[in-house]
Amino acid sequence: MIATVATVAYLGLEARAVEVQCQLVAGLPNFIIVGLADKAVTESRERVRNALAAIGLALPPKRITVNMSPADLPKEGSHYDLPIALAVLGAMGVADAEALAHYVVVGELGLDGRVAASPGVLLAALHAGGRDMGLICPAAQGAEAAWAGNVEVVASPTLSGLLNHLKGSGVLPPPQPGGVEESVSGPDLRQVKGQESAKRALEIAAAGAHNLLMIGPPGAGKSLMASCLPGILPELTPAEALEVSMVASVAGTLEGGRMTRRRPFRAPHHSASMAALTGGGLRVRPGEISLAHRGVLFLDELPEFQRAVLDSLRQPLETGEVTVARANAHLTFPARVQPAMHVCDFLTIRSLEEAYAANRNHLYPC
Repeated sequence: MIATVATVAYLGLEARAVEVQCQLVAGLPNFIIVGLADKAVTESRERVRNALAAIGLALPPKRITVNMSPADLPKEGSHYDLPIALAVLGAMGVADAEALAHYVVVGELGLDGRVAASPGVLLAALHAGGRDMGLICPAAQGAEAAWAGNVEVVASPTLSGLLNHLKGSGVLPPPQPGGVEESVSGPDLRQVKGQESAKRALEIAAAGAHNLLMIGPPGAGKSLMASCLPGILPELTPAEALEVSMVASVAGTLEGGRMTRRRPFRAPHHSASMAALTGGGLRVRPGEISLAHRGVLFLDELPEFQRAVLDSLRQPLETGEVTVARANAHLTFPARVQPAMHVCDFLTIRSLEEAYAANRNHLYPC
């Protein structure tokens, strides 16, 4: 018997359908996972084994093969633990395979059988809704998944509780969407005394969504003024709030499933690398420019940034999105931001073109 469970693979802000197939055959006891899985996925064998032992079940003394289809799509992350476990339980006859066919499953397993949170649940919920399927996810992220709308969400804190729900012996209550943060604590432009010209410049930049370059002596309040900018920008629309939450979900920074109406503000350090600003890494994650989507990206001490890093922002600022190229995939993240920046306090700049280029050869001490 082959049991199949639906799950997803994350490519940027896109969730691709993945099938987890499990087959038990006679032979030497073994547990194999195939399908272009990374180390976090292959290590799920031990998490699944111990999670089943924690609820009083043991793997059968057979050859267990788990295939993740399509085989040419990279599988990264620990959110495959729960679908692998349910596929194994389906092949063992413990879980109802027909009931599982109506759900997309994501979640990480602990050794004690608890279902732990994993990034990207909101994307998985939207993907499940697009396929007229339900979603099985960790209880800690049920409120996040409920934002997807008309999707049946089963949020279980433990593997045993999920099995009881599927059997009908312990139905889990449907989660409700997390609240909306009407306001987030932060600097308020009304509390800034003086600097009327700078305040007027911020208001004009906010009204027209203009880029902003600030020059001034140390202690003049440039960083404070920049951090006040999100507070005078219009609140996020529901559609924009969903976009911002999707980026935060993939990055694993959406806490409590709560959305916010305040636009994000990101201020990366001048030593940040190109991957930190535009996205990348061994497991590709959104960069600072994507985390600032629909908000403000503040580049403090602009000339201190490496020129290659600043050049990498040119294309995202023009197109509103950033593409991270890999040998086997191209991942796209949104990057519509309102840049604000200020230059070194003890330097002057000949022109704004030189400021944009940020070439130290064009900078002269006062």
